[in-house]
Amino acid sequence: MRITGGYLRGRSVSVPRGSLEIRPAMDRMRESVFAVLGDLSGRSFLDLFAGSGILALEAASRGADPVACVEKDPEKFPLLIRNVALAERRILCHRMAAELFLRRTKDRFDVIFLDPPFPYGHRADLLQAISDRGLVVPGGLVLLHYPDEDVPPERSGHLVTEDERKYGRSRVRFYSREDPENP
Repeated sequence: MRITGGYLRGRSVSVPRGSLEIRPAMDRMRESVFAVLGDLSGRSFLDLFAGSGILALEAASRGADPVACVEKDPEKFPLLIRNVALAERRILCHRMAAELFLRRTKDRFDVIFLDPPFPYGHRADLLQAISDRGLVVPGGLVLLHYPDEDVPPERSGHLVTEDERKYGRSRVRFYSREDPENP
């Protein structure tokens, strides 16, 4: 799998052999989503359900800083650490469940990318936790990659659908955070 843009464009990222658990985001989807996001210079980025770390590397390659990853699988985590070493700046990696990270973190992010496994049934809960805890800055974005058949809510707290893109049998929904004082 290759990074699609920025200073790391074309660099290969490893994925575990025979692993069906890591479902690398499609190249075309990543390239399109990051084209929509544009230059990420100085913007913070969180990659939940990081797997190989490809989304964090795409963000870092396009200038995002700081960048953080969350992956709970202890067998995938060493590969994630090796992959993010490609970046010029440090990418923080947390080995814990995404839900636990959202409960514990005190950080806020400009962009949060949620790419849970397709059978995952708690997407709405993740969105609600992000909204309730104010983990995305006002004007920030939460992106959710999900299968066609599992439509997430249009709105969750202060997160409101701004855009949606279709890629094969999956979609990416872009939520923006409203200013709670000026909805």
